[in-house]
Amino acid sequence: MYFYFIIAFQAFCIYHLFKNRKSFYWILAIIFLPLVGCLAYLVTQVSTKGNPDKIQDNIKKRINPSNKIKALEEKLDFADTYLNRVNLADAYFESNDYNKAIEHYNVALADKTQNDFFVIEHLVKSYYHIKDYDQVISLSEGLENHREFEKSEVPFLYGMALAEKGRTEEAEKLLKLIDRPYSNYNERVAFSKLLLKSNKLNDAKALLKDLQEEMQNMTKMNQSIYRDTILEVEKLNSGL
Repeated sequence: MYFYFIIAFQAFCIYHLFKNRKSFYWILAIIFLPLVGCLAYLVTQVSTKGNPDKIQDNIKKRINPSNKIKALEEKLDFADTYLNRVNLADAYFESNDYNKAIEHYNVALADKTQNDFFVIEHLVKSYYHIKDYDQVISLSEGLENHREFEKSEVPFLYGMALAEKGRTEEAEKLLKLIDRPYSNYNERVAFSKLLLKSNKLNDAKALLKDLQEEMQNMTKMNQSIYRDTILEVEKLNSGL
């Protein structure tokens, strides 16, 4: 449990670092001094400076997701609004309680006055995590014409769900949408595996070659972040 907590803590800090363009020296502290480095980053870079109460409250929320969920449940009890419902669903999603997240996302989406693509996307992700591929497909079918569709994770999840149901040709068509240079590394590896499984060796080789070349041009930092993915690409290439 401690190991998974540290990994999640590091992932949050690294995500925040890149998103907010913080100094890269922090990544060394986060990786090589996991707990101390993450706490130091959280207090100095994430929390509100100059307010000890807010710092303490933010640390509690980051370290113990159940505190955040309890607070959001109380907020929803006080005011049952669309936003409060979605915030609670997001908290359940972040804590990997996908069934609870699904429950609240569905209640929120019952409000037909709202048309929130990102809530539906999170619902798709939640169903994918519990391997309910029928629901992933059903929800995704109505999103293909949305302007955010191709920029989201839905094409990948939709495509993988179709592949799980044996609809390989449809899956490949969707997964081509995520095959963009210098991005979506893990997703493109999954796509290459599907191509190999479908005996489309030339397409798989071309994709794996592209990935290998891109990974050779990665910064050392990205090579560290994507180390497992790089090893997987090398393994797949060596098997061809």
